[in-house]
Amino acid sequence: MARGARVAAAIEPDIDESVQVCRSCGDARLVPVLDLGTTPIANALVEPGTVSADPRYPLAVVLCQGCSLVQLERALPAGAIFDSDYPYYSSYSDALCRHARSHVEQLVTQRGLGPDSFAVEVASNDGYLLRHFVDAGVGALGIDPSPGPAAAAIAAGVPTRVEFFGACAASAIVAQHGRADVVIANNVMAHVPDLDDFVSGLATLLADDGILTIENPSVADLVEHCEFDTIYHEHYSYFSCSSVDALMRRHGLHLNDVEYFPDLHGGTLRWYVAHHRERTQRCQERLDRERADGVTSPAFYRSFAARVRQTQSDLRRLLDELHESGARVAAYGAAAKGATLLNSSGVGADRVAYVVDRNEHKQGRAMPGCRIPIAPVERLQLDPPDYLLLLAWNFADEIMAQQAAYRAGGGRFIIPVPSPRIV
Repeated sequence: MARGARVAAAIEPDIDESVQVCRSCGDARLVPVLDLGTTPIANALVEPGTVSADPRYPLAVVLCQGCSLVQLERALPAGAIFDSDYPYYSSYSDALCRHARSHVEQLVTQRGLGPDSFAVEVASNDGYLLRHFVDAGVGALGIDPSPGPAAAAIAAGVPTRVEFFGACAASAIVAQHGRADVVIANNVMAHVPDLDDFVSGLATLLADDGILTIENPSVADLVEHCEFDTIYHEHYSYFSCSSVDALMRRHGLHLNDVEYFPDLHGGTLRWYVAHHRERTQRCQERLDRERADGVTSPAFYRSFAARVRQTQSDLRRLLDELHESGARVAAYGAAAKGATLLNSSGVGADRVAYVVDRNEHKQGRAMPGCRIPIAPVERLQLDPPDYLLLLAWNFADEIMAQQAAYRAGGGRFIIPVPSPRIV
């Protein structure tokens, strides 16, 4: 059955749940931040020949005034999003793989990890990170709910449990393997509908003297750089250091350090968490800066919606002008953020001819909602457009380096956020 048809059958429109209280702290003081209307599930790529319309669901975010967590106003069930057909495979990004390898090498050296150590990654995807622990001779285990990426990880020699992570899964892992010296949760906590169950599991799994590292895009960067396309149903939450600190403390854990990677996913924070408090100065300084900048208050988000509308309008205007001039536009990266950008901005196949992506699991399908076909990257050579819209703009440098020949032939790139520009 086509994916679009299966998802439509699995989810009725009234199943999405309106959030009455904060999914982290339970506070009912929720303030609207941004409403993007209705969009399809971002990774619900459409199979060829699908006739039925792609289901669309409300997409809006609110701010909790209790713990400063930004979160979806309405939520779809996780099982409807991270299903057997989930198409994201981390190994297709060279930059992400380099980042993961550096992270592992740093942990192995600093923590003195070896054959008697145990490292667990939650949402381990296709083993892009854990394979480096395996290569270093460190005991490793992945856990991921999507069978496709998990199978790729197992084929690469990374032991993987195929299930969602939470308190029950953590207890089962501890019973079988013992507690973990290192737990990694990269780009997953935003995807979790039940944060308390998830963090409770992390606390159970982590050894008393172990280290937990968590990575997610920074909500401050999202707002300041107008990265609204990183909002989609798959991302239930959008974190600051302040909201992470509050969440960890409720489960007996301590946020002790933070690193900032400005060029990863539009600005990523890596939080270092442990059972014992040993807070670094740079961690305290970032928490203080967030409060000083107002990231924990509604005022910080007040102009965000207007800036988003302007970016969307500017993008439509640019694409209209190029179309009217006879120029042809294609796109790079069938990313989830691309689905939000295109659908919420009203951009369709009449303005973007096709999307290319290196991920073979996406090729031959179409972007949900706008139904723009997805092709292999080689199509750029066979059918070159005048302009290439970078839907995966978070990897712009990597993509433009890969497409040096396209650029040398006169092709130009459109980077859509924070405001559309041609390079």
